[in-house]
Amino acid sequence: MKSGFVAIIGRPNVGKSTLLNEILGQKIVITTDKAQTTRKRIKGILTTAEGQIVFVDTPGVHKPLNKLGEFLLDEAKVAVPDADLILFLVDVTEPAGKGDKWIAQNILQTNIPIIIGLNKVDKIKKQGKIEQNLLTYKTLFEKNYPTVKISAKTGRNMDTLIKNLFKHLPEGNLLYPEDVVTEETMRDVTEEIIREKILLNTSDEIPHSVAVKVENYFEQEDIDKIYATIFCEQKSQKGILIGKGGSLLKKIGTEARLELEKIVEKKVFLSLEVKVEKDWRKKQKSLDNFGYKQEKE
Repeated sequence: MKSGFVAIIGRPNVGKSTLLNEILGQKIVITTDKAQTTRKRIKGILTTAEGQIVFVDTPGVHKPLNKLGEFLLDEAKVAVPDADLILFLVDVTEPAGKGDKWIAQNILQTNIPIIIGLNKVDKIKKQGKIEQNLLTYKTLFEKNYPTVKISAKTGRNMDTLIKNLFKHLPEGNLLYPEDVVTEETMRDVTEEIIREKILLNTSDEIPHSVAVKVENYFEQEDIDKIYATIFCEQKSQKGILIGKGGSLLKKIGTEARLELEKIVEKKVFLSLEVKVEKDWRKKQKSLDNFGYKQEKE
């Protein structure tokens, strides 16, 4: 039996979270087309007859512009030394760019085995272009790392990917009970789902300026009662988030509540309010308060 940790590393929007949800056959990580959707390391656990893979989904690697950006970069960096294997996920619809080169030179200089996952093959019709772009990613490294062409969106070649991951993992017993899929608590899940609905319903600067904190979570037999606060950086952002007559906040709340009800399989009461915390992304104390602090493994 094999078991181990696989860190998923890559630029923003290459499909890391979509891939993890596809592999696990259920949604444990929020996904949108906006950068910085993933802000924390999230573990997803796949158990098969062959063994267990503990995936560590990480924020997309990009140049930090504030304390939150520094935290996101650190989340990706600290996942690497603890991994048994790294899945470097790239968007094969385009050749390797500056961001990929930076990751290869600054994060992936390691003796830990690496597999390059060439994602989004469903978007390219000409095989020649895939091979052409593939070469630009392989030449980022001195070692000749194995590659797997996949589509996180359609599930193409997932079996091949899993087989390759197991091949490079050490022998070992299960790290988690076989029915466990994630370490995330319902508080964590709730905060992320609310944030996802904000990302999907807003544009411009709003998505990056928002943090969500569950103040109280009361779990009852027939209903879960959740009270959460959405924090933004400016008064004008608060107005946008609430919307005319509270319309946008109500839409965000309804969408989040319906998704939460599917997860907990019972009724959910969700109360949302919006508060302004000026420049919270630049303040360590605010980051700590919203759960953006480095956790020791």
